[in-house]
Amino acid sequence: MISVIIPVRNGEPYIVEAIESALAQGDCVREVIVVDDGSTDATIASIQAIADPRIRLFTSRGARPSGVSGGRNFGFEQATQPWVMFLDADDRLRPGACSALLAAAGPSDAVAVYGDYERIDAAGTTIGRRRLLGRRAKPEGDVTEKLLAGNFLVNGGVALMRAEAFRKTAGFREDLRYCEDWHAWCLLAAQGEFLYVPGLCVMDYRVHAGSTMMAKRLSFDDYRPALDAIYAEPRLTKNRAPERLRTLRQAAEAHLRAYLAAQAVRDRRYLSALQGLVQAIITSPSKALRNTALVGSAAFGI
Repeated sequence: MISVIIPVRNGEPYIVEAIESALAQGDCVREVIVVDDGSTDATIASIQAIADPRIRLFTSRGARPSGVSGGRNFGFEQATQPWVMFLDADDRLRPGACSALLAAAGPSDAVAVYGDYERIDAAGTTIGRRRLLGRRAKPEGDVTEKLLAGNFLVNGGVALMRAEAFRKTAGFREDLRYCEDWHAWCLLAAQGEFLYVPGLCVMDYRVHAGSTMMAKRLSFDDYRPALDAIYAEPRLTKNRAPERLRTLRQAAEAHLRAYLAAQAVRDRRYLSALQGLVQAIITSPSKALRNTALVGSAAFGI
């Protein structure tokens, strides 16, 4: 039923835990496709030591994958199941998460079904207070405009995606370094409806110094190429009035600025956080409450 796709490069510290969390989902996970993109540590040996026939390991020694998007795209090309999940090599799935998502999808025509996540540190200990959000509502149905206004999905590891629909997106843009997943989710949303499962924690998102989002201090300019790509995509912009697109883009820019401000709060760079929040409010005054809540929640560990 499900192909779990894990791109990895020098992921020795966490890759075994990620793979084992996918295998532990039971019979609903028919294959775990691991795409190694030139690891120089013991990643490959660690994977080969796991004795489970569902693991399909591909290495880049024969070329192709370059970067996380290349790895995901290559892994998707190998997938044989009707549902796919893209799991990062340093994250882990919660027990029973995949079967719960499948059950929620039921006989619907949804192109994606998703839940929520929790944050963990390098040692795997829960950090923050996201659990206080409980059974909060998140977007479902036709979520295209919701995604155009900001990436509420955050991480693809929280979702099952229908392979047939994802194939029509043409995959992840390999020329985008950041927010390439947001671009793909927008295109997927244009294919059909999303379902949300309230109260279901699907995965643990690991926050550590070596992760892509933590390895350097990002600015809005790092995200701008993805924002430009999304709003240059005819499949997303057609049949939407210029004024509506302008409003959605302003909301998306404000959301990115608020996200950066929230990260600054977590890093205890409070002046930068305040400046970022002010920029977000100026960019999209109508989203001021939402973005203030986003930054404020970071102060409370949510």
